[in-house]
Amino acid sequence: MSSIGLQQNLTQTTKLSPTQIQMIRMLELPSIELNKRITEELQENPALEEGREEALEDGLKGLEEDEFDDGYMPDDGYEEGRQRDPLQNEDFNYEQYISDDETPSYMLHQQYSPADEDRREVPIIGGSSLLEELKAQIYLTNMTKPQRHIAKWVLGNIDDDGYLRRTTEQLVDDLMFQEQLEVSDEEMASIVAQIKQFDPPGIASADLQECLLTQLHRKPQTESVQLAETILNKHFEAFSKHHFDRIKQRLNCSDEEFQQAVQEIVHLNQKPANAFTGSVYESQRETIIPDFTIEERDDELFVILNTGDIPELHVSRDYSDMLANYERMPKTQETREATTFIRNKLNAARWFIDAIRQRNETLMKTMTAILRFQYEFFLDGEETSLRPMVLQDIADRTGYDVSTISRVSNSKYVETRYGIYPLKYFFSEAMTNAEGDEVSTREIKKILGELIAQEDKRQPLTDEQLVTLLTTEGYPIARRTVAKYRDQLNIPVARMRKQ
Repeated sequence: MSSIGLQQNLTQTTKLSPTQIQMIRMLELPSIELNKRITEELQENPALEEGREEALEDGLKGLEEDEFDDGYMPDDGYEEGRQRDPLQNEDFNYEQYISDDETPSYMLHQQYSPADEDRREVPIIGGSSLLEELKAQIYLTNMTKPQRHIAKWVLGNIDDDGYLRRTTEQLVDDLMFQEQLEVSDEEMASIVAQIKQFDPPGIASADLQECLLTQLHRKPQTESVQLAETILNKHFEAFSKHHFDRIKQRLNCSDEEFQQAVQEIVHLNQKPANAFTGSVYESQRETIIPDFTIEERDDELFVILNTGDIPELHVSRDYSDMLANYERMPKTQETREATTFIRNKLNAARWFIDAIRQRNETLMKTMTAILRFQYEFFLDGEETSLRPMVLQDIADRTGYDVSTISRVSNSKYVETRYGIYPLKYFFSEAMTNAEGDEVSTREIKKILGELIAQEDKRQPLTDEQLVTLLTTEGYPIARRTVAKYRDQLNIPVARMRKQ
């Protein structure tokens, strides 16, 4: 027979310190969000002030170490030769507090340049602009390095609608005048022809007729698509003037067949750059500011933490003096309440300032470790220079926990000479080639893209054929892996690539 009674149980629970909670939140914020968070805190906490901190002398009376509820005081960041992780202690597991479900499973297996420079960064478009997308596709071709340079210059001549309205001869002359580079008409024509194969379909077309035909060529060749191509090829002027009866008579097609062909044409994009905000240099994505900049000085690369718009903060001296005055007053209910309120505000201000300091230190040490690990890439910008790198590699080099590295890598961007990259871009799986060396999966994806770019579009390569070619190149790989990488590159299956 069971009985009902009271029992005492000893249970160990985890209590997060205020500084750790602040760090968890701060670490995830990109620069632009951090500015918003600081503005909110300045409005909510009168004990926190903007500007360079003055010598407070005895102004922090009442804020001795034993008055912090969490008992945490900043140290120099090192413990027995290992970097202290501000999100970790003996009783606190960061991964239990915030889930890392969005972190891919494969990602889980110094030099410091003065950061106090006044750097005001120009807002950069998050993700990729059309121009960046087009530049990225250059590396999927078999162009040489000089040709890639010319191709990037050609992309700069594409107008806001996505057209390249300069002739080959004009481009050759302009290149010589602007860049002092001499190139033959044939080579320029070859480079332009390859650019016209880029996505979105119709990009870099000389006129509307070419733009529409390029899009039709990439569609499945149904009867209505073939009739639409005939209309645009042979009767473009009449079609643009809506002389439909004349066209139907000359092509000897029925009203239904003609209407189906017309529907194929009207659904084409007359301005290939329209997917973006009317400009090759703009997109509709969220505007962000890079959190880091990689700069070269004296033939060495440095990390700069972008703090140009982040104000300096300090604890209010007036509030500190006010606390000292209240503590000297007779202890009444009113003075106790006032003392508690002021102390809480001062504690919150101190915790907030320390959380930002720890955030900046953590970001700098993490980005510096990434720079050192991927140094070759930051030197030449070639994707094949990226080494296989997972979160644990950076955790080992910084002494931070893997979950801390994961938080730093989320929603953060770095500006380099070769463009803006999210930090997640530098993490990739490793695969073993035929020689037994580890290579980044990005290298395999690049070679896969090159094979597809060079294929005969009348008989595009199947996934099985790509497996054979990659194996011949020294990259043994399964067919399902080829299909996965092809999908990640946004490349359709062979039958959809047929022209």
